[in-house]
Amino acid sequence: MEKYVVADLQRQAIVAIDLGAESCRVSLLQFINGSPAFRIVHRCANAPIETDIGLVWDFDTIFANVLEGLRRCADLAPEGIASIGVDGWAVDYVRLDNNGDAIGKPFCYRDERTVASRANLQTRISPERLYELTGAQDLRINTLYQLYADNLNKITPEFPWVTLPEYLMYLLGGRRVCEFTNATHTQMVSVQSRDWCPEVFEVAGHRLAAAPPIVQPGTDIGQLSGPISELLAFRNTRIIAPACHDTASAIAGIPASGDDWAFISSGTWSLVGATMFHSYVDEEARRENFTNQGGVGGTIYLLKNVNGMWMLRQCLDQWKLEGVEWQLPELIDACQGLEMPSKLLDVDDPALMLPGDIPARINAQLQAHGHPPLPKGSLHAPLYASLIFHSLAARYAQVLNHLTTITGKQFKRLYIVGGGSRNVYLNRLVEKMMGLEVILASAESSTIGNFSIQLAALEQSSKATGVPLELVARWAVVLNNLPVTG
Repeated sequence: MEKYVVADLQRQAIVAIDLGAESCRVSLLQFINGSPAFRIVHRCANAPIETDIGLVWDFDTIFANVLEGLRRCADLAPEGIASIGVDGWAVDYVRLDNNGDAIGKPFCYRDERTVASRANLQTRISPERLYELTGAQDLRINTLYQLYADNLNKITPEFPWVTLPEYLMYLLGGRRVCEFTNATHTQMVSVQSRDWCPEVFEVAGHRLAAAPPIVQPGTDIGQLSGPISELLAFRNTRIIAPACHDTASAIAGIPASGDDWAFISSGTWSLVGATMFHSYVDEEARRENFTNQGGVGGTIYLLKNVNGMWMLRQCLDQWKLEGVEWQLPELIDACQGLEMPSKLLDVDDPALMLPGDIPARINAQLQAHGHPPLPKGSLHAPLYASLIFHSLAARYAQVLNHLTTITGKQFKRLYIVGGGSRNVYLNRLVEKMMGLEVILASAESSTIGNFSIQLAALEQSSKATGVPLELVARWAVVLNNLPVTG
């Protein structure tokens, strides 16, 4: 493996923190005899919780687990830690009071308060105009509608806010920012200026002064502070914003070259798209509800959110309540001998994106379309899993066909990243339905992208304000060759 000499970097480690809707991870990259080695140091489960105000995240517990992971990293890295970066899911945020402290727990994007706020706001600005301005997929979960729900609930719009990965970096000592890839998921960034869109803010009653400044992936946003910084390994640690949206980090971690490839980031959500060098906001892109997500090095990820493995996770939770605990590998194996379902689901049905009894919601959709329901009960779990897998694969193929029509690109390769890259059965269905070469990238691609951006920033400058795509891609190739332990 080629050894990259980067000033004193080989003598210092790097930490990547990945916030996931189902689990959070703290990972450590060290240079041993000049070669990088990567391990997951700490992992904790995560899930939203129901409260009297709605569905929220227990961010205090998340932060406590992150600090535990950082302490373990400090113990393992006596050579010192050069930097820390955080990526995570998009759209959710924390409101801050005038002292910079959080006002309560952050809402989860699945909370139903945005059903009404989206309908209300769209009486003031049309979806067509929103798309023309922002190029963002119109989803009720977007930060735009969440902040508008705050307005409807009389939360002072002057209170500043910060999206969750950046909030964690803020707690660690970084200044309050919104990294570009994450900002573009708010549905409040101008597709022209790539900064906050004044028209959207004005019509929604949001305050530009309450929004954090937008920074590029690879920006140094401060030095680690607080009690954790007193540990010897953290005495000179910088906080570097990677691509803070986990999908953007995952795409940055793909070891691909050329422009004939597309990707699926497969996990709780599925994101299907390709890397572009300009935005697409024409009628075809709007009609198919594609989003122009900010990427690394000035790129745009033209993609579409599709429901994902969350449906099956909800099914597993429901069957567990019924007394049967299926493990995902055995459930996937049980699908192997089943025939293809005669009818497929509309996986993007809003009813299948809400928490609750997903097996019952699946049957309700089937019956609403005149099809017989699946047999009830956990003993028939393989039938539900097979239906979900076939339906997802068909939806992926449909989205990729739309992407080809919009961009005129002919794709030859499809990279699958994220936890879904381990689902051999689903990926075989995807390959069959799409007719493309499917390449399974790392399940830890978000972490690899996070590390690659930090390394590029440290190599370029100790106070980087963005990184070139070529430098990130070079590190992604190196890190994809590493075994992951932990």
